[in-house]
Amino acid sequence: MDKKAILEEVKKLIAAGSVCPEAKKAGEDYLASIGTAEEKKAAEALIKELKEDVTSIDGLIAFASSPDGEKAFGKDTAEAVRKQAEEAKAKGEKICICEACRAAAVLLENQDLLLKL
Repeated sequence: MDKKAILEEVKKLIAAGSVCPEAKKAGEDYLASIGTAEEKKAAEALIKELKEDVTSIDGLIAFASSPDGEKAFGKDTAEAVRKQAEEAKAKGEKICICEACRAAAVLLENQDLLLKL
């Protein structure tokens, strides 16, 4: 993965409908810091936030199966999300299948590169 690909993943994270406000801000702060003395500090903050936010596939299944998940997604969508998550788990997936978690996982897998940009 190169710098351009890392930056695209940060942009995917920020644009994801499922991103939490804290991760979105950390991503935006990182992009704004590129080329400044604050870049490494912003990268570290982004990585810290992503480590706190990435949900496991089991966590997604539990949430989608709960009253809170039904409230957040609506009954039919919660059921669909649960089924998709169970299918993904059966195929070996370990993390949540939402756009934000997928982008975060790529960034965390490449965090050494993110810190060196």
